Formats: sequence, structure tokens, C-alpha cells
Amino acid sequence: MNTRSAQITRKTNETDIDIRLALDGAGSSTLMIPTGFLSHMLTAFTKNARFDLNITATGDMNVDDHHTVEDIGIVLGQAIGTALADKKGITRYGFFILPMDEALATVAIDFSGRYAFRFDCAFTRERIGDLSSELVYDFWDAFAQNARANVYIKVENGRNDHHKAEAIFKAMGRACRMAVAKDSESRGEIPSTKGSL
Repeated sequence: MNTRSAQITRKTNETDIDIRLALDGAGSSTLMIPTGFLSHMLTAFTKNARFDLNITATGDMNVDDHHTVEDIGIVLGQAIGTALADKKGITRYGFFILPMDEALATVAIDFSGRYAFRFDCAFTRERIGDLSSELVYDFWDAFAQNARANVYIKVENGRNDHHKAEAIFKAMGRACRMAVAKDSESRGEIPSTKGSL
């Protein structure tokens, strides 16, 4: 793994999550998680972010999928925060508007060191595949809290819940790719007038 990378393990009475992340990757992923639809979404996220991502996760799926999905979001946020370290030389801000058939997702992110989260997307089905649709919100909220980032997500014009969710994950990948990119004009400075993030 390269220097902009992290390995984070989180073990509780409910879940056991291990994530290995490289920001300067090729978009490859190895995902051993008990939720097929989330695996599909994270594959799309990783490909669009051009991160390399390995996740091994188990959880109390006999209860429901909430703990496992939310905890993967927690650890992914922690991994990105760790890999960014002091954030010297990064672009910091990222945004993307992504069409997915009839759905249109807008995502903006700021790795500011502060948490804020807004989510504007209505799902009509209780589940998308084997994922509770409400957990798309919880996943990205947990990510934003633990990456200490401002995250804004909005989906317009969607009819199909699969398309809405996939548009979000792909747009988030593209926004993160932009935000963590090295800014060639920054001369390695921290992208803030405060001098730290």
C-alpha cells in the first residue's frame, strides 16, 4: 500500500469490520460483506473514486442489516480521514452531478475537518435488493461524521430506487476523487486560511 493509505479495524459486539484503503489506486475492490446490494454500490463507488478498497465485514445480520451497514460507513470514513493525514496539497472540495438513467444525483463534499450532512432523496421501496433503503442515508451520514467532512446529497427525477442509490454512490466516488486529488498549484500547502483542517 502507498503512503496515502490506511487500514482500520473496528470490532464491537455487533460487527467486525476491517478496511484497507489506498487513495491513489486503480479503482479495484475486494469486498467480503454480507449485503450484496451494498457490495454492488461500493464497487461502483470505488471504481469512480479510483481508490483501491478491501473490506471484510461480518455482523449481526440475524437482527437486521443496520449495524453492519452503518459500521462499514463509519470505518470507511475513518479510513479516508486517516489516509488524508494533514491534508496538505489536496484539492479539498469535490462535487459531481451524475445521471443514472432517469435519476440525477448531485453530491458535494468538503474534507473540512468538520461534520455536516444533508440528504435529499426519497425512496419508495423498503428494500433495494437485500439492503434496507433507509440505510443509504445512515451509511453516508456515518461516513461524513467519521471522515469529518461536509457531505451534501440530492437526487432529482428518479423513478427507480436502484438507479437513485447507484447514482448517489457513483457521484460520491467522483466527488471524492476530485476532493482528494493533489492540487499541483498548492505547493503542498494545507487548503485553508486557518493553516489546518
